[in-house]
Amino acid sequence: MPKNQPTYLTAQGAAKLEAELKEMKGPKREALARRLRDAIQMGDLSENADYHKAKEDQGFLEGRILELESALRNAVIIEATSTPKDVVAVDVRVTVQEEDFNPEVFHLVGAQEADPRVGKISHESPIGQALMDHRVGETVEAETPGGKIILKILRIE
Repeated sequence: MPKNQPTYLTAQGAAKLEAELKEMKGPKREALARRLRDAIQMGDLSENADYHKAKEDQGFLEGRILELESALRNAVIIEATSTPKDVVAVDVRVTVQEEDFNPEVFHLVGAQEADPRVGKISHESPIGQALMDHRVGETVEAETPGGKIILKILRIE
């Protein structure tokens, strides 16, 4: 994510990221420090797989901490009450239907909160971008990795 770009989050999403950051800076960082100390005490570090794995895990942990801190520092919290429900925007649920398929409900969220497995899609995704600022009854076209799809907006809540 480019520096100083706003991170759009719902209040729920911000709380989830704050909890993850607290966990990583506390218990996870402490557990990793213990693993590193134990691995160092085993002796020769050049051939110590536990040490190398712990150092690799430390890099991932510290990278995630930086990512979370940046996201929260640049967060724009989208309040549910501030979002009009007559157009598709971040933090609305939109029911859409692709021709010959059952209707599907998407919750548009910021990229940090996206989890397509549970219906949370980023407003920056191809489908999210296509839906943004449209109204019930409108048809939108999205260019997805699987090809072009046409969706009709059935409901916004």
